[in-house]
Amino acid sequence: MTAARTAARRLQDWIAGYTPLPGVPDELIGPDGKPRAYWRDFLDVMARLAPEEAERRFAAADRHIRDTGVSYRVHGEASERSWPLSRVPLLVSAAEWREIEAGVIQRAELLETVLRDLYGDGRLVAEGALPAAAVAGSPDFLRPLHGVAPPGGKFLHLYAADLGRGPDGRWWVLNDRTQAPSGAGYALENRLILSRALPALYREMNVDRLAPFFGALRAGLAAVADRSDPRICLLSSGRYSETYFEQAHLARYLGLMLVEGDDLVLHDGRIHVRTIAGLKRADVLWRRVDADFCDPLELNTSSRLGVPGLLEAIRGGQVVVANMPGAGLAEARILLSFLPALCRRLRGEELRLPNVATWWCGQPQERETVLAALPELAVAGAFGATVPGFPGQPSVLGAEAPQRARLEAAIRTRPVDYVGQEVARLSTTPAWQDGKLVPRPFVLRVFAAATPEGWKVMPGGFCRISDRPDARAVSMGQGVQTADVWILADRPVEATSLLPRRDRVPIRRIAGNLPSHAADNLFWFGRYLERAEATLRLVRRLCSSLVEADPAIQGSGQTLDRLQKLLVAWGAVPRPKPGDSGVAASAVAAAALNQAENYGAAIALVRSARRASSAIRERLSADSWPLLAELEERLGEPGEATLSEGETFHRADRALHVIAALSGLAQENMNQVAGWRFLDMGRRIERGINTCRFARHLAEADTTIDDLDALLDLIDSQISYRSRYVIGPALAPVRDMVMLDPYNPRAVAFQVERLLEHLKALPSLREDGMPEAPLRLATIISGTLSAAQAESLDNSQILGFEQKLMQLSEAVADRYFLQGRNAARPEKLTGLY
Repeated sequence: MTAARTAARRLQDWIAGYTPLPGVPDELIGPDGKPRAYWRDFLDVMARLAPEEAERRFAAADRHIRDTGVSYRVHGEASERSWPLSRVPLLVSAAEWREIEAGVIQRAELLETVLRDLYGDGRLVAEGALPAAAVAGSPDFLRPLHGVAPPGGKFLHLYAADLGRGPDGRWWVLNDRTQAPSGAGYALENRLILSRALPALYREMNVDRLAPFFGALRAGLAAVADRSDPRICLLSSGRYSETYFEQAHLARYLGLMLVEGDDLVLHDGRIHVRTIAGLKRADVLWRRVDADFCDPLELNTSSRLGVPGLLEAIRGGQVVVANMPGAGLAEARILLSFLPALCRRLRGEELRLPNVATWWCGQPQERETVLAALPELAVAGAFGATVPGFPGQPSVLGAEAPQRARLEAAIRTRPVDYVGQEVARLSTTPAWQDGKLVPRPFVLRVFAAATPEGWKVMPGGFCRISDRPDARAVSMGQGVQTADVWILADRPVEATSLLPRRDRVPIRRIAGNLPSHAADNLFWFGRYLERAEATLRLVRRLCSSLVEADPAIQGSGQTLDRLQKLLVAWGAVPRPKPGDSGVAASAVAAAALNQAENYGAAIALVRSARRASSAIRERLSADSWPLLAELEERLGEPGEATLSEGETFHRADRALHVIAALSGLAQENMNQVAGWRFLDMGRRIERGINTCRFARHLAEADTTIDDLDALLDLIDSQISYRSRYVIGPALAPVRDMVMLDPYNPRAVAFQVERLLEHLKALPSLREDGMPEAPLRLATIISGTLSAAQAESLDNSQILGFEQKLMQLSEAVADRYFLQGRNAARPEKLTGLY
């Protein structure tokens, strides 16, 4: 009873302390000034959780976000930001959702009809329902596609509407999203995170499931292809996209191939994916690249994101693009002023979801209306995302006196570029702040997918909540939170998933088609991890030598000197400048661990591995991300230079444990097909090169026992050597174990044998029976190693093997990756639509 009274008091405190903003509709408090029933039910269950239990659950959710790398990128920033998820979902009743659903479907059908006319007969313009400037003046109107029927029959395959409550309590449309709507994948991730944090509450509230929508979306994309088993690709602008995490998440969840423009090529009138097995036809492209950047031959010639010849393939009906390039025309704000009349004209009905009142200044009467009421209105660009003459501003308030004169002059000079809009203050929803609920403005993005059975609306959406009480717009670049959206069904909801319901599913055992850019990133992910491991082993050995109690083992310091020279050659620490008195070995070890400005330092290599892996998110196990985050964490704060030898040793040793776990994860959890082979080839080549370097520095003719002992430690072969030889380390046996032993997993010969196995298993582009360059070179290296003798092996021969392995790496890149004129392009920045 005490717990129940405490929960009741907590609930009462939350509600009593919640004060909606004056004159603004609120989700928690209804028009009657009382909490809505379903919100009270939600808060009642939340109040039963002890504060420490609630905190533990949400801390686990935050940890999941961090460990799995859920993130986004603000336009212009190089680094990603962690995903900001609100602890409180947005709740919508089933009855209210049915109205939203009907309005979104109506709007999607209306815009599809409008686009079909504008790119077809053009009757709306010819009959005066739309001014020609509303079409021809838009940069999103693609003239090369005028008169082209969209392959698959639709301009819009995915539509989104940004909604907010109007002052009358009804839902209003703030913006239409038809270019390449983003946010659906983040909505899915929000649901996964919050339903795990509050599983009982999620079930008790009868929250509608999202899986059926995504299944219908995929079915809709498959249905428009002209093959029964189509290859559906998600076309991304690359890992520097603001929403790359979402794109990778959707590709993995829906089983799509994630590709970039570099991966695609026009061949015989069709779009093909460049894979390691050659060109493979792409039937459907789900586009997440602005239309203007899709084809540098016919559209934006400076684009490095698109596919040369894509429009030619569309005109030939050889590829379906969702959404059809040019569909972004329907996003222009100018259209908002004509949609109510167009709905009556084309559908004989009123809009179920009204727009924000909009007046286009290109019409004399509307222009004078806007100018007369300028202090009460907001001015926005008629076509673009920002106001012409006001860089970076999506809208400008006429009430702001210093800008009013500029606004008026700009509108009179080029009126066609501007619209005036009613200033709509966004409605509010509860957000959690400092242990209490506070009202915050929000925008709800609702998605609709075209399916074989008609339009299907996601029962939920992508909600963005502002951190400012008086926000009039919400953007992910302006410090906002996101919230899961719970549509509360009238009855218990059946658990669903994307698993097919058919009794029989065709069984497949195929390696799949690996795009060239994915193979490249997997290869380098493996190389960076192996390079980081080598640096860590050097650091650990250097520290263990420094703390060794027996000075006889430490010797004269020759081994220490050689280890430090290796770290210098590695790029883990800077090369000493002439006249420097030298740096203490302990400082060298610490610098090699976490000085990020040194390209060979462990922290720099781990970050390089994370960057490579971020481009292949959809191909790595979800367990990889927590391990990568832990690996970086265990290396400590970058630039820490005051670490003792013992602490540096401890951090390096713990980091090596994490790398061992990552290696085990790749060996045991990755399907051992082409992607796994490239990851492993990267590790094998790098390990072979590193071992050669170790041997050249520590197994020279004048080597000492300490040097050989250090070499065996670096390649983790101490136990194997001692079990095989009674005597201590000797030059020839150590060289044999390090270089030539095909049974030692750390020996160069072992790496080359595994490389041969991988190369033989990979597809060949040639059908003449002759080995391709990588296989031929690996065979030569293997034969030379097999014929070599440890007694006569010298540094020049070891250097030769090292150089051959570097040549093999280049041969693999030339054969399987995008090289030369087709080289992978640099940073690819795109907007959040």
